[in-house]
Amino acid sequence: MKRIGLIGGMGPESTLDYYSKITDAFKTDGDLNYPEIIIYSVNLSEFLGMMRAKAYEKIPPLLLDRITMLKKAGADFAAITANTPHMFYDEISAKSPLPLISIVETTCRETVRRKLKRPGLFGTGFTMASTFYQKVFDRYNLPIILPDEDEREILNQKLFSEIELGIFKEDTRNLLIEIIKRMVTEEHIDSLILGCTEFPLILTQAEYANIPMLNTTKIHVEAIVKECKTS
Repeated sequence: MKRIGLIGGMGPESTLDYYSKITDAFKTDGDLNYPEIIIYSVNLSEFLGMMRAKAYEKIPPLLLDRITMLKKAGADFAAITANTPHMFYDEISAKSPLPLISIVETTCRETVRRKLKRPGLFGTGFTMASTFYQKVFDRYNLPIILPDEDEREILNQKLFSEIELGIFKEDTRNLLIEIIKRMVTEEHIDSLILGCTEFPLILTQAEYANIPMLNTTKIHVEAIVKECKTS
């Protein structure tokens, strides 16, 4: 098996979910043959400080430095366990010392595989304000439908004041479901991309409002496991 390298910490809760899901994928073999996983946990405050200051030129060098450390530690390939840093994926992957698996590319392939036509997107404020998801989905003529401006503000606020801290309130879950219902009714979405790897920790069902949730963590992990098993 190949050694897995993960850039984690953005945030810590979802990094734990990645580790758990990857190891769970190997439990069915019954022989305790778990993969070697190397994790570099980035300082979330440092990353968010750069994002909020729009010091975007500093982020690719930061992440490339951490990927280089993964390579020095023996990783054979790497993945960034968060959606927002994929704003810089093209620049990072072009200079990366390791092959990278993109969360956006893998989510797009799964959307196409399931023949979904009108996905909505939940994410951080940074992700929803950016076009990096749409850029990939444009290759397949698929639109990305966003919540309205007020809903985006609510999603971002709940992420960083609760969900990133491991706080999962029923009221917050119900609020998210109401936004999904509105988007189904008014925007006619047929699926929802959980485009922050913390959202699957609070929206735990496969479907809400009778549409499938595209769990980017699960989709990404499946691609990571497949690469790990490739000789």
